[in-house]
Amino acid sequence: MTKDEVLKKARDLNVKFVRLQFTDILGIVKNVAIPVKALPMALEGQMMFDGSSIEGFVRIEESDMYLAPDPNTFTVLPWTAGTGLTARLMCDIKNPDGSPFQGCPRSTLKRVLQEARDMGYEVMVGPEPEFFLFQRDAEGHPTVQTTDEAGYFDLSPSDLGEDARRDIVLTMEEMGFEIEATHHEVSPGQHEIDFKYQDALATADAIVTFRMVARTVARRHGFHATFMPKPIAGVNGSGLHLHQSLVGPDGNAFWDPKQPHGLSRVAIRYISGLMAHARGFTAITNPLINSYKRLVPGYEAPVYIAWSTGNRSPMIRVPESKGPDTRIELRSPDPSCNPYLALAVTIKAGLDGLKHRYEVPPPVTRNVYRMHESERRELGIERLPESLHEALAFLEEDNVIWEALGDHIAQRFVEAKRLEWDIYRHEVHQWELDQYLTVY
Repeated sequence: MTKDEVLKKARDLNVKFVRLQFTDILGIVKNVAIPVKALPMALEGQMMFDGSSIEGFVRIEESDMYLAPDPNTFTVLPWTAGTGLTARLMCDIKNPDGSPFQGCPRSTLKRVLQEARDMGYEVMVGPEPEFFLFQRDAEGHPTVQTTDEAGYFDLSPSDLGEDARRDIVLTMEEMGFEIEATHHEVSPGQHEIDFKYQDALATADAIVTFRMVARTVARRHGFHATFMPKPIAGVNGSGLHLHQSLVGPDGNAFWDPKQPHGLSRVAIRYISGLMAHARGFTAITNPLINSYKRLVPGYEAPVYIAWSTGNRSPMIRVPESKGPDTRIELRSPDPSCNPYLALAVTIKAGLDGLKHRYEVPPPVTRNVYRMHESERRELGIERLPESLHEALAFLEEDNVIWEALGDHIAQRFVEAKRLEWDIYRHEVHQWELDQYLTVY
């Protein structure tokens, strides 16, 4: 869409307000609301805000930042009908001189995607975000009481969240997003909604929007939607599987019927980059202390750095779809990540594999979890970081992932997460009291 088309659409729909949205480094959506009469000025990139108030942006003496809306992201928020219809635009962050702000996650992803274009590729991504629906207490506060006791692909009456999940899908479709599938996941109260394959930037925008829509619609149903990776011990946590492929001048660059498994050399090299930098990008794709309570054996989340054709235990799986649909599925990320940064670091890792052609072991056909440690060691299968503390150390050592983020984001992300780790480390948790209080 052009700027003029956005203005016309806003007039035709009688939009009253526009939310200019962006994320901070941690992936939290920020919002500047303007009356529609200010929309022309906003579309010209003249809307200023205080960047010093945003996590990881700038110091107070450098606080003036500008919002640059992307016209293609204009959409109406359906739940605002009747209260003064509100639309939204996703924005890049600019410096006062008009240059891209180094701390803008969306601009960071765009920079990596431009690197892919310079190599002759467009990057396509299809996300599969999982989430939990929990009940609220009498005061409206979220609990961890699930909405059902249903299981994988179960249908009502077991699945009490089905209506909420349906309305989330309908709302996303009304906003112009294409949904391919939706179903109940393995754990009670857990759901998955799969988006259509599209270019990586649009995918990141879709994930950010989806998290906002899911929370909003869930609340209207009396539930709380959470993208916390592991809210309940003893059951599967929530992942954000990312299906990725590269498209070149001749179509899907991952497809080659003459090669084993139909995978081109480009695909194998891309996989090599993901495996080489997996431990380096995990702090970004799995950014919470809680993330590493999902990444444990026994709950379907990948723990080991390996790849397979169909086997779901390794970190990377190649689905059976071939031809134009050939792709890889990265299974380790979780839905608490900043999608712009998660895609930036994983795509950068894959592109680095194309440049350096790291050695790739044969695909794993067995269940990696059931292998003895000596078998995994013999096959060269390494483990993902076991804690946020460990993941941050790998991030600091990985120059390729650091370069993908840029110094500004990388330094501030590490600072914020080390502080988070220190706070966690100094807390006394209920498990410790239950385990030790009456024994020692």
